[in-house]
Amino acid sequence: MPSINELVKHKNIYKNSHKSELMEKAIKNNEGVLGPHGELIVYTGSHTGRSANDKYVVMNEASKENIWWENNINEMSESTFARLTTDVITYLESQRELYFTERSIGAVSQFALGIEFISTHASTAFFTQYIFKNSIIGQSLTNFKIYHAPNFELNPKIYDTNSSTVIVSCFKTKTTIIVGTLYAGEVKKSMFSVMNFLTPDHGILPMHSGANQNPKNESFVFFGLSGTGKTTLSTDEGVQLIGDDEHGLSDKGVFNFEGGCYAKTFKLAASTEPEIYAASTRFSSFLENVKINDDRSELDFSDDSITENGRSSYPLSFIENRAISAEGFIPKDIFYLSADAFGVLPPVSLLTPEQAIDYFVLGYSAKLAGTEVDIKTPQATFSACFGAPFMLRRPQVYSALLKKLMMNHKINVWLINTGWFGGPYGTGKRFPLKTTRAIIRQIQDNKVNISDFVMDEIFNLKIPKTIEGVESSLLISQNAWEDKVAYQKAATQLSASFNQQLIKLKS
Repeated sequence: MPSINELVKHKNIYKNSHKSELMEKAIKNNEGVLGPHGELIVYTGSHTGRSANDKYVVMNEASKENIWWENNINEMSESTFARLTTDVITYLESQRELYFTERSIGAVSQFALGIEFISTHASTAFFTQYIFKNSIIGQSLTNFKIYHAPNFELNPKIYDTNSSTVIVSCFKTKTTIIVGTLYAGEVKKSMFSVMNFLTPDHGILPMHSGANQNPKNESFVFFGLSGTGKTTLSTDEGVQLIGDDEHGLSDKGVFNFEGGCYAKTFKLAASTEPEIYAASTRFSSFLENVKINDDRSELDFSDDSITENGRSSYPLSFIENRAISAEGFIPKDIFYLSADAFGVLPPVSLLTPEQAIDYFVLGYSAKLAGTEVDIKTPQATFSACFGAPFMLRRPQVYSALLKKLMMNHKINVWLINTGWFGGPYGTGKRFPLKTTRAIIRQIQDNKVNISDFVMDEIFNLKIPKTIEGVESSLLISQNAWEDKVAYQKAATQLSASFNQQLIKLKS
């Protein structure tokens, strides 16, 4: 079988090129344009989000018993994968230019993988220099190879796939292949999925989460699906960012898997998210599917004509207030971020240890427009561990790790509704960012009186009676509804669906 070693001998291959050269190549190859501040703006065509039904794992002795196959993970045979690998490498060999980067993911102090990435696209090679970490000199790491060929014409009949788009990983050969999509999130999430499969064997809980630390070096973790506020809430004034999306947690503490951020840009504004806005609008930031006016003098983050899932990627060094090591102590508090589309969950509640495990397994939120192909309006969803599409093992594996860490280190777990109040989506309003920020900041500053709570009658949640900076009428969900009967009906239905989903996941 051809190998990546043969590809790196390609006569026109650019190896670990400086970002300025990759930007220049991306523009020359019509992969993107320069923005008003020198941003590289890339458009990804028909794929502006993840292809949720096109994720595969090769069936072999390394995966057969350990993969959560029922979780919309498609099987690919070893023979089909071998053929696909040969065909993709042959395709790559035939291309005029190739781009190769050597990166890493994880932390040597805990667990790390080397990454060898090869692509037809300079812009995606550029992206890997931000989203992944520098290669670790002098360390003997297991390397994972990524073959990235977005324009490879895959015939589904030949490879027995759902479509012409495929994202497939083989743990035996330590290889990932991505074809049929230019959306950069597939590169990022493919390696997150690999880490999610490998780290539990090392006693590490992989987390779809943001993380930060306060001036006292107390750490905080923010679980949540795309669009619920992980990046926004973990990147805040007065705290240091550890990372915005993918972390590991062990008895040694929390650590960032990545070297950069991949933030949503829809409605991004300097007034509400100053750190993210500044990082996104400077020379060499990577913008994906963001609208720019005809004379390229202005970005329009409020324009969703391309997608609501516009993205910005930048290295952590673009954030002034960051933890340089990208690591932190065991978190004092964990926040579960749920964008409740029904408007019945309170904006904040303290979970018991049993509830913390149940809500982790549930991963309740709403899929927001643009985060997946064909998702146009918010839809209620359950995503185990707040990241089911990327969790290759069964929820019980991850919940057992969380339970052990939570109990050993007495971590508080809070449920935060970043969604709607006063009614469901379309009728109610979404919680203002300033309200959610006020709640998080009060908890981080130890100003919420844990002994002063009221109990929610339907969900049995402990709700603070008062939080400085938050209207008390917002804290109790039913108080924000004019139609109390409608509230009772919606809340009862959602609670029942929680119980049904838990029975399903625990069976």
